Amino acid sequence: MKPLLLATVFAVLAISAFSAVPARAQTLREDAHVTEKLVAAQAGDILRNACPKASARMFVVLGEMMSLKSYAKSQGYDEPTVKAFLADKTEKKRIRQLANAYLAKAGFIKGDEASACATARAEVASATFTGSLLRVAN
Repeated sequence: MKPLLLATVFAVLAISAFSAVPARAQTLREDAHVTEKLVAAQAGDILRNACPKASARMFVVLGEMMSLKSYAKSQGYDEPTVKAFLADKTEKKRIRQLANAYLAKAGFIKGDEASACATARAEVASATFTGSLLRVAN
């Protein structure tokens, strides 16, 4: 009788432990936090390339990259899954489209250096995540 009771206790504990784990998105694509951070980073990169006065704050960018990688691991994604997601051409295109839409709402006009610099300055001044990744000279 005792072995059965012990087995039951272990089963209940195991079920409790797994049910306490927060649900995660099925894929990295469906993870809103991951998408939000990648879109912001892509927006910063677009602005950096469009405005000659803007540059990346590389230590901040690298720190945020490590933070996002740590987040993905904490959600149960392994490194090969993360690397495959980041290398996926369809995902890159989707993130770029979302970043372009975000920047258009913010006033950026593709090919217009003045709007790129104004948008970059506004992102920095508003302390957005995108702005935190940029430095804009006067």
